[in-house]
Amino acid sequence: AQVFVTRPPTETPTGRYLGVAHFQRMLRDPPGTLLGAVLDGSLDPIKPELSVPEVASYLATYNLVAAPVMDELGRLVGAVTVDDVLDHLLPEDWREHQEPAHDD
Repeated sequence: AQVFVTRPPTETPTGRYLGVAHFQRMLRDPPGTLLGAVLDGSLDPIKPELSVPEVASYLATYNLVAAPVMDELGRLVGAVTVDDVLDHLLPEDWREHQEPAHDD
């Protein structure tokens, strides 16, 4: 539902984080609109050292399904999703104990 945008990389992992472009916004604007015109810079990236509960709280507070992760130099180093958080919060063997879906 969104794309995290960076400047072109001059070294790995990426260039400087610029913001997020939401698919819905990109689909509503005319095809010739420059990406920079639809960037949302209001979403603050998270730092890699945040704990799982802190990340979960951040995603819940802003009702997000994903958040950009930025290093101390302002470079995008990845993204964390709600699925990532759930994988860390649920027991390791949770899939083995799942009840099969029932059609009523």
